[in-house]
Amino acid sequence: MRLKTTLDQWQTLYEIDRAGSIQAAALQLNKSHTTLLYALRKLEGQLGVSLVQVEGRRAVLSEDGKALLRRASSILEQARELELISAQLAKGVESEIVVAVDHLCCLERLYQPMVNFLAENNSTSIQVVETSLSKTTEMVSQEVADVAIINLPITNYPAEAFGFTMMEPVVASSHPLTRMTSISLNQLSMLPQIVVRDLGSVEKLGEKKDVGWLKSSQRITVDNFDHAFSAVEQGVGYCRLPKHIVDSRGSGKLAILNVENGGGYQVPLHLTLPKGAKTGQATKRFYELLLESVSR
Repeated sequence: MRLKTTLDQWQTLYEIDRAGSIQAAALQLNKSHTTLLYALRKLEGQLGVSLVQVEGRRAVLSEDGKALLRRASSILEQARELELISAQLAKGVESEIVVAVDHLCCLERLYQPMVNFLAENNSTSIQVVETSLSKTTEMVSQEVADVAIINLPITNYPAEAFGFTMMEPVVASSHPLTRMTSISLNQLSMLPQIVVRDLGSVEKLGEKKDVGWLKSSQRITVDNFDHAFSAVEQGVGYCRLPKHIVDSRGSGKLAILNVENGGGYQVPLHLTLPKGAKTGQATKRFYELLLESVSR
Protein backbone atom coordinates (compact mmCIF):
# COMPACT_ATOMS: atom_id res chain seq x y z
CA MET A 1 0.00 0.00 0.00
CA ARG A 2 1.39 3.35 -1.07
CA LEU A 3 1.38 6.04 1.63
CA LYS A 4 -0.59 9.20 1.03
CA THR A 5 1.60 11.35 3.28
CA THR A 6 5.30 11.97 3.84
CA LEU A 7 7.48 12.39 6.92
CA ASP A 8 8.17 15.97 5.84
CA GLN A 9 4.45 16.78 6.03
CA TRP A 10 4.17 15.37 9.54
CA GLN A 11 7.32 17.22 10.53
CA THR A 12 5.67 20.45 9.36
CA LEU A 13 2.60 19.71 11.47
CA TYR A 14 4.87 18.97 14.44
CA GLU A 15 6.67 22.32 14.05
CA ILE A 16 3.36 24.21 13.84
CA ASP A 17 2.21 22.63 17.08
CA ARG A 18 5.56 23.22 18.78
CA ALA A 19 5.75 26.87 17.69
CA GLY A 20 2.12 27.58 18.56
CA SER A 21 1.05 28.99 15.20
CA ILE A 22 1.70 28.72 11.47
CA GLN A 23 3.41 32.13 11.43
CA ALA A 24 5.77 31.22 14.28
CA ALA A 25 6.56 27.87 12.67
CA ALA A 26 7.34 29.59 9.38
CA LEU A 27 9.91 31.76 11.14
CA GLN A 28 11.45 28.70 12.87
CA LEU A 29 11.68 26.76 9.59
CA ASN A 30 12.80 29.78 7.57
CA LYS A 31 9.87 29.31 5.18
CA SER A 32 7.06 31.60 4.13
CA HIS A 33 3.68 31.56 5.82
CA THR A 34 2.13 30.78 2.43
CA THR A 35 4.36 27.73 1.88
CA LEU A 36 3.43 26.20 5.26
CA LEU A 37 -0.26 26.97 4.81
CA TYR A 38 -0.21 25.29 1.39
CA ALA A 39 1.55 22.22 2.82
CA LEU A 40 -1.00 22.04 5.64
CA ARG A 41 -3.99 22.29 3.31
CA LYS A 42 -2.51 19.61 1.08
CA LEU A 43 -2.10 17.27 4.07
CA GLU A 44 -5.70 17.94 5.12
CA GLY A 45 -6.87 17.10 1.62
CA GLN A 46 -4.89 13.87 1.56
CA LEU A 47 -6.28 12.79 4.93
CA GLY A 48 -9.80 14.16 4.63
CA VAL A 49 -9.49 15.64 8.13
CA SER A 50 -9.34 19.25 9.36
CA LEU A 51 -6.03 19.62 11.18
CA VAL A 52 -6.19 23.26 12.34
CA GLN A 53 -8.73 25.64 13.80
CA VAL A 54 -8.72 29.38 14.34
CA GLU A 55 -8.40 30.68 17.87
CA GLY A 56 -8.45 34.47 17.98
CA ARG A 57 -6.04 35.51 15.25
CA ARG A 58 -4.03 32.27 15.32
CA ALA A 59 -4.46 28.98 13.50
CA VAL A 60 -3.67 26.14 15.89
CA LEU A 61 -4.07 22.38 15.77
CA SER A 62 -7.58 20.98 16.08
CA GLU A 63 -8.37 18.06 18.39
CA ASP A 64 -8.14 15.71 15.39
CA GLY A 65 -4.82 17.28 14.44
CA LYS A 66 -3.45 16.79 17.97
CA ALA A 67 -4.64 13.17 18.07
CA LEU A 68 -2.93 12.37 14.76
CA LEU A 69 0.23 14.21 15.75
CA ARG A 70 0.54 12.15 18.94
CA ARG A 71 0.74 9.07 16.73
CA ALA A 72 3.05 10.73 14.23
CA SER A 73 5.48 11.92 16.90
CA SER A 74 6.74 8.40 17.59
CA ILE A 75 7.27 7.87 13.86
CA LEU A 76 9.23 11.11 13.60
CA GLU A 77 11.38 10.09 16.57
CA GLN A 78 12.10 6.72 14.96
CA ALA A 79 13.05 8.47 11.71
CA ARG A 80 15.49 10.71 13.61
CA GLU A 81 16.99 7.64 15.29
CA LEU A 82 17.37 5.91 11.94
CA GLU A 83 19.31 8.86 10.59
CA LEU A 84 21.50 8.97 13.70
CA ILE A 85 22.18 5.24 13.52
CA SER A 86 22.94 5.50 9.80
CA ALA A 87 25.44 8.28 10.51
CA GLN A 88 27.14 6.16 13.17
CA LEU A 89 27.28 3.11 10.92
CA ALA A 90 28.70 5.25 8.10
CA LYS A 91 31.57 6.16 10.44
CA GLY A 92 32.35 2.48 10.96
CA VAL A 93 30.58 1.99 14.29
CA GLU A 94 29.73 -1.68 14.84
CA SER A 95 26.08 -2.73 14.90
CA GLU A 96 26.95 -5.32 17.59
CA ILE A 97 29.88 -6.14 19.83
CA VAL A 98 30.59 -9.34 21.76
CA VAL A 99 31.82 -9.00 25.34
CA ALA A 100 33.32 -12.07 27.01
CA VAL A 101 33.16 -11.93 30.81
CA ASP A 102 35.03 -14.37 33.02
CA HIS A 103 32.64 -15.82 35.59
CA LEU A 104 34.84 -14.51 38.43
CA CYS A 105 34.11 -10.89 37.52
CA CYS A 106 31.55 -8.94 39.53
CA LEU A 107 28.98 -7.93 36.90
CA GLU A 108 28.65 -4.43 38.33
CA ARG A 109 32.06 -3.77 36.79
CA LEU A 110 30.53 -4.54 33.39
CA TYR A 111 27.08 -3.02 33.58
CA GLN A 112 27.84 0.31 35.25
CA PRO A 113 30.16 1.42 32.39
CA MET A 114 27.64 -0.04 29.93
CA VAL A 115 25.05 2.51 31.08
CA ASN A 116 27.38 5.34 30.02
CA PHE A 117 28.20 3.59 26.75
CA LEU A 118 24.54 3.19 25.80
CA ALA A 119 23.88 6.85 26.63
CA GLU A 120 26.48 7.77 23.98
CA ASN A 121 25.65 5.09 21.43
CA ASN A 122 22.18 3.95 20.41
CA SER A 123 23.17 1.97 17.33
CA THR A 124 25.34 -0.79 18.84
CA SER A 125 23.88 -3.87 20.49
CA ILE A 126 25.94 -5.84 23.01
CA GLN A 127 26.12 -9.60 23.35
CA VAL A 128 27.49 -10.71 26.74
CA VAL A 129 28.99 -14.20 26.97
CA GLU A 130 29.98 -15.74 30.32
CA THR A 131 33.24 -17.69 30.19
CA SER A 132 35.56 -19.66 32.44
CA LEU A 133 39.01 -21.26 32.17
CA SER A 134 39.61 -22.65 28.66
CA LYS A 135 36.40 -21.00 27.36
CA THR A 136 37.92 -17.64 28.26
CA THR A 137 41.06 -18.51 26.31
CA GLU A 138 39.00 -19.67 23.31
CA MET A 139 36.97 -16.47 23.13
CA VAL A 140 40.20 -14.46 22.99
CA SER A 141 42.51 -16.65 20.90
CA GLN A 142 39.80 -17.38 18.31
CA GLU A 143 38.86 -13.68 18.28
CA VAL A 144 35.20 -14.41 18.94
CA ALA A 145 34.98 -11.59 21.48
CA ASP A 146 35.52 -7.92 20.65
CA VAL A 147 36.49 -7.12 24.24
CA ALA A 148 37.14 -9.65 27.00
CA ILE A 149 37.34 -9.53 30.78
CA ILE A 150 39.75 -12.33 31.66
CA ASN A 151 41.67 -13.48 34.72
CA LEU A 152 45.26 -14.15 33.65
CA PRO A 153 46.68 -12.51 30.49
CA ILE A 154 46.70 -14.78 27.45
CA THR A 155 49.91 -15.28 25.47
CA ASN A 156 50.42 -12.66 22.73
CA TYR A 157 47.36 -10.62 23.76
CA PRO A 158 48.18 -7.36 25.59
CA ALA A 159 46.05 -6.78 28.69
CA GLU A 160 45.27 -4.04 31.20
CA ALA A 161 44.66 -4.60 34.91
CA PHE A 162 40.96 -4.62 35.83
CA GLY A 163 41.05 -5.22 39.57
CA PHE A 164 40.71 -8.56 41.28
CA THR A 165 38.18 -10.96 42.82
CA MET A 166 38.57 -12.40 46.31
CA MET A 167 37.66 -16.09 46.63
CA GLU A 168 36.37 -17.30 50.01
CA PRO A 169 35.75 -20.85 51.33
CA VAL A 170 32.13 -21.10 52.45
CA VAL A 171 29.53 -23.55 53.74
CA ALA A 172 25.89 -23.21 54.74
CA SER A 173 25.45 -21.29 57.98
CA SER A 174 23.87 -24.43 59.52
CA HIS A 175 26.83 -26.68 58.61
CA PRO A 176 28.68 -28.35 61.54
CA LEU A 177 31.99 -26.88 60.33
CA THR A 178 30.83 -23.41 61.34
CA ARG A 179 31.31 -24.41 64.98
CA MET A 180 35.03 -24.93 64.45
CA THR A 181 37.42 -22.01 64.91
CA SER A 182 39.97 -23.49 62.48
CA ILE A 183 39.83 -26.23 59.84
CA SER A 184 42.73 -28.18 58.35
CA LEU A 185 42.96 -29.14 54.71
CA ASN A 186 42.79 -32.80 55.73
CA GLN A 187 39.44 -32.20 57.41
CA LEU A 188 38.26 -30.29 54.36
CA SER A 189 39.23 -33.16 52.05
CA MET A 190 36.67 -35.41 53.75
CA LEU A 191 33.78 -33.16 52.72
CA PRO A 192 31.99 -32.89 49.35
CA GLN A 193 33.45 -30.02 47.33
CA ILE A 194 31.38 -27.99 44.88
CA VAL A 195 33.36 -26.86 41.84
CA VAL A 196 32.48 -24.95 38.68
CA ARG A 197 33.29 -26.78 35.48
CA ASP A 198 35.43 -25.53 32.62
CA LEU A 199 32.99 -24.11 30.06
CA GLY A 200 35.41 -24.59 27.16
CA SER A 201 34.44 -26.62 24.09
CA VAL A 202 37.59 -28.75 23.97
CA GLU A 203 36.59 -32.39 23.56
CA LYS A 204 39.45 -34.09 25.34
CA LEU A 205 38.97 -34.09 29.09
CA GLY A 206 42.72 -33.89 29.50
CA GLU A 207 42.68 -30.45 27.91
CA LYS A 208 40.16 -29.06 30.38
CA LYS A 209 41.61 -26.69 32.96
CA ASP A 210 41.45 -27.14 36.72
CA VAL A 211 42.31 -24.36 39.17
CA GLY A 212 42.79 -24.33 42.93
CA TRP A 213 42.78 -26.98 45.64
CA LEU A 214 40.76 -30.01 44.48
CA LYS A 215 41.60 -32.82 46.88
CA SER A 216 38.18 -33.59 48.31
CA SER A 217 37.10 -37.21 48.02
CA GLN A 218 33.80 -36.13 46.44
CA ARG A 219 33.13 -33.35 43.93
CA ILE A 220 29.85 -31.88 42.75
CA THR A 221 30.53 -30.11 39.46
CA VAL A 222 28.13 -27.40 38.32
CA ASP A 223 27.93 -24.95 35.42
CA ASN A 224 28.17 -21.62 37.22
CA PHE A 225 28.38 -19.83 40.56
CA ASP A 226 24.61 -19.47 40.78
CA HIS A 227 24.31 -23.26 40.92
CA ALA A 228 27.27 -23.46 43.30
CA PHE A 229 25.67 -20.93 45.65
CA SER A 230 22.40 -22.89 45.71
CA ALA A 231 24.24 -26.14 46.43
CA VAL A 232 26.20 -24.60 49.31
CA GLU A 233 23.08 -22.93 50.69
CA GLN A 234 21.30 -26.30 50.81
CA GLY A 235 24.19 -27.87 52.72
CA VAL A 236 25.53 -30.07 49.91
CA GLY A 237 29.15 -29.22 50.68
CA TYR A 238 31.68 -26.41 50.67
CA CYS A 239 32.88 -24.19 47.84
CA ARG A 240 35.11 -21.24 47.14
CA LEU A 241 32.87 -18.43 45.97
CA PRO A 242 33.70 -14.87 44.84
CA LYS A 243 33.44 -12.45 47.75
CA HIS A 244 31.01 -10.19 45.87
CA ILE A 245 28.54 -13.09 45.62
CA VAL A 246 28.94 -13.99 49.29
CA ASP A 247 28.50 -10.33 50.32
CA SER A 248 25.43 -9.69 48.17
CA ARG A 249 23.58 -12.98 48.57
CA GLY A 250 25.09 -14.92 51.44
CA SER A 251 24.08 -12.86 54.46
CA GLY A 252 22.67 -15.29 57.02
CA LYS A 253 22.84 -18.15 54.55
CA LEU A 254 26.57 -18.84 54.25
CA ALA A 255 29.51 -18.84 56.64
CA ILE A 256 33.16 -18.23 55.75
CA LEU A 257 35.52 -20.96 56.92
CA ASN A 258 38.85 -20.32 58.60
CA VAL A 259 41.03 -22.82 56.70
CA GLU A 260 44.63 -23.30 57.85
CA ASN A 261 47.02 -22.09 55.15
CA GLY A 262 44.13 -22.00 52.71
CA GLY A 263 41.85 -19.09 53.41
CA GLY A 264 40.80 -16.47 50.93
CA TYR A 265 42.91 -15.66 47.89
CA GLN A 266 42.80 -13.05 45.14
CA VAL A 267 42.30 -13.72 41.43
CA PRO A 268 43.42 -10.84 39.17
CA LEU A 269 41.18 -9.59 36.38
CA HIS A 270 42.33 -8.03 33.11
CA LEU A 271 40.88 -6.40 30.01
CA THR A 272 41.98 -7.31 26.51
CA LEU A 273 41.01 -6.52 22.91
CA PRO A 274 41.23 -9.87 21.07
CA LYS A 275 40.90 -8.38 17.58
CA GLY A 276 43.80 -5.94 18.00
CA ALA A 277 44.08 -3.53 15.09
CA LYS A 278 40.72 -4.77 13.73
CA THR A 279 38.91 -3.45 16.80
CA GLY A 280 35.99 -1.17 15.91
CA GLN A 281 35.20 2.30 17.24
CA ALA A 282 32.33 1.20 19.49
CA THR A 283 34.45 -1.52 21.08
CA LYS A 284 37.31 0.90 21.70
CA ARG A 285 34.96 3.34 23.40
CA PHE A 286 33.42 0.65 25.60
CA TYR A 287 36.94 -0.56 26.49
CA GLU A 288 37.87 3.01 27.51
CA LEU A 289 34.79 3.31 29.73
CA LEU A 290 35.60 -0.01 31.40
CA LEU A 291 39.12 1.18 32.19
CA GLU A 292 37.88 4.54 33.44
CA SER A 293 35.56 2.77 35.87
CA VAL A 294 38.57 1.10 37.49
CA SER A 295 40.54 4.34 37.89
CA ARG A 296 37.66 6.12 39.68
